[in-house]
Amino acid sequence: MLPHSILVSSGTQSTGHGNHKEDSPFLSSADTSGRRNDFYDRNLALFEEELDIRPKVSSLLSRLVNYTNVTQGAKEHEEEESAEASRRKTPKSPNMGTLMGVYLPCLQNIFGVILFLRLTWIVGMAGIIQSLLIVLMCCSCTMLTAISMSAIATNGVVPAGGAYFMISRSLGPEFGGAVGLCFYLGTTFASAMYILGAIEIFLKYLVPQAAIFHSTDHLGRDSALLNNMRVYGTLCLSLMAVVVFVGVKYVNKLASLFLACVIISIISIYAGAIKSMTHPPKFQICMLGNRTLVRDGFDVCAKTEVKGNITEPSQLWNRFCVGGNLSSAQCDDYFIQNNVTEIQGIPGLGSGIIRENMWSNYLQKGEILEKAGLRSVDAHSPLENFVNYVSADIATSFTLLVGIFFPSATGIMAGSNRSGDLRDAQKSIPVGTILAITTTSLVYLSSVVLFGSCIEGVVLRDKFGNAVKQNLVVGTLSWPSPWVIVIGSFFSTVGAGLQSLTGAPRLLQAIAKDNIIPFLRVFGHGKANGEPTWALLLTGLIAELGILIASLDMVAPILSMFFLMCYLFVNLACAVQTLLRTPNWRPRFKYYHWALSFLGMSMCLALMFISSWYYAIVAMGIAGMIYKYIEYQGAEKEWGDGIRGLSLSGARYALLRLEAGPPHTKNWRPQLLVLLKLDEDLHVKYPRMLTFASQLKAGKGLTIVGSVIQGNFLDSYGEMQAAEQAIKNMMEIERVKGFCQVVVATKVREGIAHLIQSCGLGGMKHNTVVMGWPYGWRQSEDPRAWKTFINTVRCTTAAHLALMVPKNVSFYPSNHERFTDGNIDVWWIVHDGGMLMLLPFLLKQHKVWRKCKMRIFTVAQMDDNSIQMKKDLATFLYQLRIEAEVEVVEMHDSDISAYTYERTLMMEQRSQMLRQMRLSSAERQREAQLVKDRHSLVRMGSLYSDEEEDVMEVPPEKVHMTWSKEKCEAERRNRNNAPENFRELMSLKPDQSNVRRMHTAVKLNEVIVNRSHDARLVLLNMPGPPRNTDGDENYMEFLEVLTEGLERVMLVRGGGREVITIYS
Repeated sequence: MLPHSILVSSGTQSTGHGNHKEDSPFLSSADTSGRRNDFYDRNLALFEEELDIRPKVSSLLSRLVNYTNVTQGAKEHEEEESAEASRRKTPKSPNMGTLMGVYLPCLQNIFGVILFLRLTWIVGMAGIIQSLLIVLMCCSCTMLTAISMSAIATNGVVPAGGAYFMISRSLGPEFGGAVGLCFYLGTTFASAMYILGAIEIFLKYLVPQAAIFHSTDHLGRDSALLNNMRVYGTLCLSLMAVVVFVGVKYVNKLASLFLACVIISIISIYAGAIKSMTHPPKFQICMLGNRTLVRDGFDVCAKTEVKGNITEPSQLWNRFCVGGNLSSAQCDDYFIQNNVTEIQGIPGLGSGIIRENMWSNYLQKGEILEKAGLRSVDAHSPLENFVNYVSADIATSFTLLVGIFFPSATGIMAGSNRSGDLRDAQKSIPVGTILAITTTSLVYLSSVVLFGSCIEGVVLRDKFGNAVKQNLVVGTLSWPSPWVIVIGSFFSTVGAGLQSLTGAPRLLQAIAKDNIIPFLRVFGHGKANGEPTWALLLTGLIAELGILIASLDMVAPILSMFFLMCYLFVNLACAVQTLLRTPNWRPRFKYYHWALSFLGMSMCLALMFISSWYYAIVAMGIAGMIYKYIEYQGAEKEWGDGIRGLSLSGARYALLRLEAGPPHTKNWRPQLLVLLKLDEDLHVKYPRMLTFASQLKAGKGLTIVGSVIQGNFLDSYGEMQAAEQAIKNMMEIERVKGFCQVVVATKVREGIAHLIQSCGLGGMKHNTVVMGWPYGWRQSEDPRAWKTFINTVRCTTAAHLALMVPKNVSFYPSNHERFTDGNIDVWWIVHDGGMLMLLPFLLKQHKVWRKCKMRIFTVAQMDDNSIQMKKDLATFLYQLRIEAEVEVVEMHDSDISAYTYERTLMMEQRSQMLRQMRLSSAERQREAQLVKDRHSLVRMGSLYSDEEEDVMEVPPEKVHMTWSKEKCEAERRNRNNAPENFRELMSLKPDQSNVRRMHTAVKLNEVIVNRSHDARLVLLNMPGPPRNTDGDENYMEFLEVLTEGLERVMLVRGGGREVITIYS
């Protein structure tokens, strides 16, 4: 089987067997129809009739040679492919290698704003050891993810679409859509982070004079900076969006320039570190006691300075003291009592400063940066003087720094996003990505050690370089000039922002075009050349939210969450596919293992909660909501994903566990096989059967809906499929969660027997059959109407299955009705497992029946103690935890009434009459009319046959009659003498056992109608059919008499086992 991403690039889809797109994914019927001459090749004569749906191997291979990846932003899928193939120009063959196509783009995406603006600060706060741990955790996570991604990317041809395509095709549309949107949001917030980084460099280090908002006091300084970031960030975002809208080609051309800026900046850091061994750069830090001063507004780091021969107050003095001369000025106590000293900001690689920077030094917000080891005298200092000290702008902790650093490890998907442009994607993506991560990890690890070895601790902890004359801290180390880093980092952050703004709309467009999230469809459209205009607009609006946050340290953890979520699912996809060992899982990249994928997944999850547990919960909540939305509202997609395979493995495992034995009584619930009857148009005749099933099950357990079509399987296959679809549609309307099974059989009763025997699988088999009542069996002279019904009752009894027969099912409530009052009456006449107790309890779980009360009636004979019976029954129900009213109905012995006798006589006469009718088709109508006139016994209004099966004309010799042998012989001789035979029929005496049974049915019916005539539903025991099949027709009459006068009644027959227990 070839990967599912192989496309049919021209012609129309061959129909084949079924209508699935991938039934014949290789060669279109249009192509094959043009090659009819090849079909009669002598060497392939055996296969010539099927060559239209099963093409020759040579035809297939010629199509695969011409196959190319779909370019990013173009139509990705099979649905659009065939219509446009004829108009499409031949695409340029991809020719990018590992270096240009994967390695360098990954480097550009991984190196970014955090390296230049925050890594020194992270080292200062966390210390070298914890910083190495942070870098190691983040880089290990991305390395493990890259290994999983390489396995997925090399498992077949991956069209452009990157992480979204890989995850959606491995884990299904629900996970794919959720993770795709998370990846989109991460990329969008990444653009906001890069823009904020660029604006921070611009306002702090390039053109500080451009600030619009200013503040003199200590408290307003941060808010003024944030407002400046918001204004300039919004302008920068608007400008970048216009650039992306006008022409993406310019962005791609400038990518090499931006990458060059990054590489030059990193080289300058290493050069500066090496030079600092012998000639450290001169950046003096001014300290007051052990506190670090802001080096702004004064040149001389001293309290006084000598001009000529006169000692005068310095500029620093004037910042802490009020008054002109040295003797009378009012000064800050801390300033007076502590000395001013200068220390070297960049001691250099050989200075041994690494020992001081080894351990963490976390600060609270507003805490002043202090250097351990310098002498200091504690004294009161006014609040207004705090503006002169370098202080922490946010509270720091290990977890916060993990969230801020992680975005600098992202960007590993850059290679897979360009898979459409690669000469050999299956080789380039693993090699290029893993090499890029190795390179960047080594740079980060070495940078941590270099920063800790060369730079003074208070300077490292100074986020904005206030102590080194507003220089970028990492710039102070670089060679030949700090401007190399400032300008290089500015251009690299601008370039990364442009790349993110370019990639995010295309990712959203790809998700929209897959049509799995209905409300995103509008973002699938764009300009005539395919540029995603609407998606770019939405991306700009979301990025603006990040700009309004305005703090790089607040935005970084947000995009960390979304990227970690994406990486988590990449690892999950690889692990699932590996463990399932699906036949299509054959990656060319062999150095992967499910344990590595699970480790990567665990690290992603751990990092999410380490960096920010509340952001993690919000991100998972967003992904969960998208997942459920796609599950309920999205389009059905079958991509051969691993979750489907996982479901199959889980189902197999569960079925094997269930096979161990029958369920315990505590776990027993009715697993239904609902037998439906279809009309001539293959529509469900009694949809309320399904309504009742949904109310009884409430989505729990197993429901199988079965039906039988009479005929030959080879001829009726299409009819069977149509019937299955009709039943599935009705099940969806009635909200029945279950399976559909339609069988074709020559006789309907045989088909039902097959369903009862073979439905279900292993331990997931039905234990209860729900069957409709054969309405109109009295009016029909055809025995088919009731014989199939009784045969089914016997089959369920033989199979030890419970049976439910809802009578008058058309009067049962729909799912939209609500009973606000009324009773569900249970007539417990004989005990057959407790089904009668359990069914009302299950029905009351549904909103239709919830407000109904349950009443249980039982019948007491003359020799029973009815008072004691009532007490015992109430105790039994209490122990069962079932709330119900209890009533014991006494049935006194009474003589058989004339009505009962007459009713039995009419039943037997009708039975004999119909047998005679079958003997002579010529006189059938006349005899029926005679009986109708005499006793009004038979109404021939509407002929109804409950089942459709072959009717065999029974020869007169084989008719089993209850007459004597002499009468039978006389009947054979005088078959055509109808009036005489009819007079003999009328002189019959009823059978005594039938009279007794009719007496029971009549008396019970009187009692039930008297007590339950207004009940919402009546449940009662269904008597079993007679052992002697001669009395089958009489059995139907007994059931009719038993349920006469009741609007909604259900006959229940247990399966021979206890289904309810008093024990916990």
